[in-house]
Amino acid sequence: MSYQLKKVESKSDWADFIDLPWTIYRNDSNWVPPLKIAVKDMLDTQKNPFFKHATMYPIVAYRHGKCVGRVIGVVDDNHNHFHKEKTAFFGFFEVINDQELVNLLMDEVQSWAKSKGMSVLRGPMNPSTNHECGMLVDGFDDPPTVMMTYNPPYYGALLEKWGMAKAKDMFAYNVDGSKKVSERLVSHADRLKKKSDVVIRALNSKNFDTEVEKIFEIYNDAWEDNWGFVPMEPAEFRHLAKDLKTIYDPELCLIVEVRGEIVAFGLSLPDVNQAIHKIKNGKLLPTGIFKLLWNTKGPGKKKTINRCRIITLGIKKAYRESGIGPILYTEYLKRGPSLGYPIGEASWVLEDNKPMNKALELMCGERTKVYRIYDRTL
Repeated sequence: MSYQLKKVESKSDWADFIDLPWTIYRNDSNWVPPLKIAVKDMLDTQKNPFFKHATMYPIVAYRHGKCVGRVIGVVDDNHNHFHKEKTAFFGFFEVINDQELVNLLMDEVQSWAKSKGMSVLRGPMNPSTNHECGMLVDGFDDPPTVMMTYNPPYYGALLEKWGMAKAKDMFAYNVDGSKKVSERLVSHADRLKKKSDVVIRALNSKNFDTEVEKIFEIYNDAWEDNWGFVPMEPAEFRHLAKDLKTIYDPELCLIVEVRGEIVAFGLSLPDVNQAIHKIKNGKLLPTGIFKLLWNTKGPGKKKTINRCRIITLGIKKAYRESGIGPILYTEYLKRGPSLGYPIGEASWVLEDNKPMNKALELMCGERTKVYRIYDRTL
């Protein structure tokens, strides 16, 4: 087949890039259409602080004048400095089911990465581990939760045939609040809470900006040793917080204090994908905003959104052995159902994060999805 590749530059190029998923997923009932305005904001190099330290190379592919594939290459200077690597990333990968097309797209990204002096190509990252990342390789029978990826089953095989190999798997667990949790976990958490000076409270939405600054202090410290982690710049963290402010439930954003010092936090979000699923064209105007508001803030909220996504638990290094983790787990098990979210998805969890995987098993978590990060040596 004859394909033409083009670097994305013009408004019409970007329109083709953003609209392509509606071709790929037109018959897939589990796909959640992205909000086009959110994709534009993410990839706007002038608005997104991520691109103050990262370079992007977006590509689209055409056949007979129709867009049939896309991908971006990314070099993140902060990642390479922090990890002492020469790694390029690929992301926003969408293609029709054709190996020739994948080979052309990935060869182009590889050539660009080599021209930047990189020695490894990794992904998918949209555009980094601090955003959406990973390719779904198992668990295609359920729509993705908020800020999680989704793709057709054939994507992984196409990339592996091109030469990608597994770097790391990440898991998603469903935690059902109606199931009986391990008594050992509950009693352990209760004992720890009684003998310590731990106070758990919800985020104070009236002081949102101040609370965000306090959480930021914990975030980089808590995750520094995690695989793939890159410290966020203050501007990046504020940018992400501003986006999440439109959908968050303060009662699901937990802050842990010990003798007045904030030492940990837990971030969980209502699964607004259950509402966005209903905005088929990905546009908030003219009617999409009403569908979103009705299903997230209106009378139908509890009926439409009945699950949340537990995104992260961050604990300062000095307090990791203090038992705050189990206290937070059990707190979410109590709060979720009482707030109208009987089901929670814990995602993503690295395959070799033994403490977290074990804790989710004790909470009767059911592993429902597997996401994969791929590597290729250049």
